Amino acid sequence: MRKIIILSLCCISSVFSQKMVKVEPALQILKNFDKVRDFTMNTLGTEAYFTIQSADEAISVICKSHKEDGEWLKPTITSFSGKHKDLEPFLSPNNLRLYFVSTRALNDSISEPKDFDIWYVERVTPTANWSEPINLGVPVNTEHNEFYPAIAKNGNLYFTSDRPDSKGRDDIFFSAYENGIYAPAISLDESINSEGFEYNAYISTDESYLLFGGYNRKDGQGSGDIYISFKNSEGNWSKATPLPQSINSKSMDYCPFVDEKNNILYFTSRRTSNPEKGIKSISALKEFLNSYENGNSRLYKASFNLNAIATKK
Repeated sequence: MRKIIILSLCCISSVFSQKMVKVEPALQILKNFDKVRDFTMNTLGTEAYFTIQSADEAISVICKSHKEDGEWLKPTITSFSGKHKDLEPFLSPNNLRLYFVSTRALNDSISEPKDFDIWYVERVTPTANWSEPINLGVPVNTEHNEFYPAIAKNGNLYFTSDRPDSKGRDDIFFSAYENGIYAPAISLDESINSEGFEYNAYISTDESYLLFGGYNRKDGQGSGDIYISFKNSEGNWSKATPLPQSINSKSMDYCPFVDEKNNILYFTSRRTSNPEKGIKSISALKEFLNSYENGNSRLYKASFNLNAIATKK
């Protein structure tokens, strides 16, 4: 079926490859924060979660915003965050669980923070309050770090870890959800992972494609880039390729999330506008430092033509 689709979309691919994808700020309301990263949104597109951090990342808080009359409202801190180092939220496809990572202790009797674990909160309905945080537990969480959870519609989990059985420094791991429990996680093969850093995976709801960050790869733009891999009918992943140059930049591009209903890619980037004429006054310097593309972590969005990318692959 995919071969038929690919052949029928050759013209679309040609147009896509010639036309630069427009990248624009995702949430201007977050412009005045030093560092903003991660993005996840409910299926209606009316509820978003993200991480706001201090400049040194010592403070890391999961915040939320709601959309009313087409506009995102000012952010608020979630009920479960603000006391510990929390980041990388991900809403489950049914909108009833929010996964995230944290260094919080397993219980209140322990004062020292631990390594990064995957946690979640849950709710009865999409408009109900969140529960208290629940540690995902073994076999997913270990004595090593677990980062950036992403959940498919069937419950399968993809995440990042630096555990010893990685192929490199950080790898993308997969844990199957079977009979209500998670199986021991395995590192994805060399079509995804390398001897370097792979991180921040987004899995499509049907598990047909995977987006992730790759650091300083030879086929990248520099620093971190976002890559894509497709799953074939045998369940194997294709060799990952970088997203178009108009999405990836020479700066760090990471933390992908796709609004599959509207075909929009959200991601984090540290790109900078680099004024062509330079900066010759304090007022110009201040204007640049207060701009959106100032080198700090910011949320961006771009149209995401998956069929064209698959054809170009």
